[in-house]
Amino acid sequence: MLILLDFTDLGWALGMVAIAIGLSAWQGLGLEGAIAIAAGRTLIQLILVGYVLAVIFDPEGKNPWLVLAVLAIMLTTASMVASNRISKKIKNLLPLVWGSILISTALTLAYTNLLILQPDPWYEPQYLIPLAGMILGNAMNSGAIAGERLLSTVNSSQLEIETHLSLGSTPQQAVKQYRKDAIKAGLIPTLNTMTVVGIVTLPGMMTGQMLSGVSPLDAASYQILIMFVLALATLIATLLLTEGLSRKFFNQDAQLIKW
Repeated sequence: MLILLDFTDLGWALGMVAIAIGLSAWQGLGLEGAIAIAAGRTLIQLILVGYVLAVIFDPEGKNPWLVLAVLAIMLTTASMVASNRISKKIKNLLPLVWGSILISTALTLAYTNLLILQPDPWYEPQYLIPLAGMILGNAMNSGAIAGERLLSTVNSSQLEIETHLSLGSTPQQAVKQYRKDAIKAGLIPTLNTMTVVGIVTLPGMMTGQMLSGVSPLDAASYQILIMFVLALATLIATLLLTEGLSRKFFNQDAQLIKW
């Protein structure tokens, strides 16, 4: 049976934030403001999202365009965050990130919805929005890690890249190994989670389902699905993003651009 939380319970939950602020002040960490702002944003954002999703999840008010609008907002926000983490100097980076995350999310959602879950209707927000949220969040993080890693490596290896170019390598050949390393770096968080899931950690979705009364075996089945979805989505996102980025490192004459 699900134990519902009221505003009094959330007030007691805020006590943990107050303790964290107190510990920061005691140790002189200077994180009091950051913790307070983060907690405030968490509180406001999740309450607002809860009200919005309550309307979208209403059986009598389901609208595919409204669901797609929510997904578009989530996609754009994730893309902006990821592109800002990578660089603010690269031109037209946001469209590249946006397209990479869109393709990875659309492909994995289509595979999951059409072949596995098969909800009726196809835009059932109960499944589409939570799945998209998890995919977007992980694709955003993996893409940002891979993109930032590739950019920093290329910047620190300009002499090696120019040597490869002078010896006849194409731009893609010159940065091929750096791109591979960046993709691997972007996938490390997902692969690490998959390695220890159920042994060291119980992921949020599985925990949430069990707290709501779902059978542990059913919750585990959904978590297995999610982990496989995230593995594919993050790989597609990092592949597309690093491929697009590697093309932006060179001009039309195949010369390395120095940022």
